[in-house]
Amino acid sequence: MTALIHAEELTKRFDGLVAVNQVSLRLEEGEVLGIIGPNGSGKTTLFNLLSGYFPPCEGAIFFAGKNVTEVPAHQRVKMGMARTFQLVSVFDSLKVWENLVLSNLRTKKVKESPLGFFFSAARKKATLQSCQDALDLVGLASKAETPTYELSYGDKRMLEIAIGISLNPRILLLDEPLAGLSDHEIGSVLEMINRVKESFSLVVIEHKISKIVDLVQKLIVMNEGKIISEGSAENCLGDPKVRECYWGKEE
Repeated sequence: MTALIHAEELTKRFDGLVAVNQVSLRLEEGEVLGIIGPNGSGKTTLFNLLSGYFPPCEGAIFFAGKNVTEVPAHQRVKMGMARTFQLVSVFDSLKVWENLVLSNLRTKKVKESPLGFFFSAARKKATLQSCQDALDLVGLASKAETPTYELSYGDKRMLEIAIGISLNPRILLLDEPLAGLSDHEIGSVLEMINRVKESFSLVVIEHKISKIVDLVQKLIVMNEGKIISEGSAENCLGDPKVRECYWGKEE
């Protein structure tokens, strides 16, 4: 079976620093993968390689069987790869629904200009429906007309995830979706992710390990740019190498 994402021996160097070191991974269609590791272990750099924001110094990336190593980020979005960022990335100057529509206009496969969108009833209806469905999923439908700057940080996180969902991706990459959230907001985000995870493959980077162990089917643990453990959450968290990198060497 062809993996949805297959990375082979990815390496990324920044001057003398090796941020990602010979990392290989495989993600099947519909799978939920978690990536954990201490700060500076290379998790976000790996995301940037997979999504096309950085080119690898070595290695190759395949998406649905196609070599996308040199395909730019915006083209990967059109192919079905969406992501969020550690720091929430939305347009505060726009209304909530406008954030989603703008993202859809910029990334849909159809050659659709803003002018064409507003003067084509069919395109406008389809795009608005996709955006409305995404807002419904994340619980922001009642705030569609709200200026984004008025949202709480947790709602902005939900909006960013809604943007990714509205693109109808085959895979959604979430970079620390729980960072900076209150316990109540964390519960809301996790409940929403559990509702929608059947719709696409999902990869989650997260520091709050206990919050995602029941969400993921497989876990990858990184340290110093390398994968040091891979498998079920139970096996990874019990791995002596993982325990050492988090809590130090046991006597």
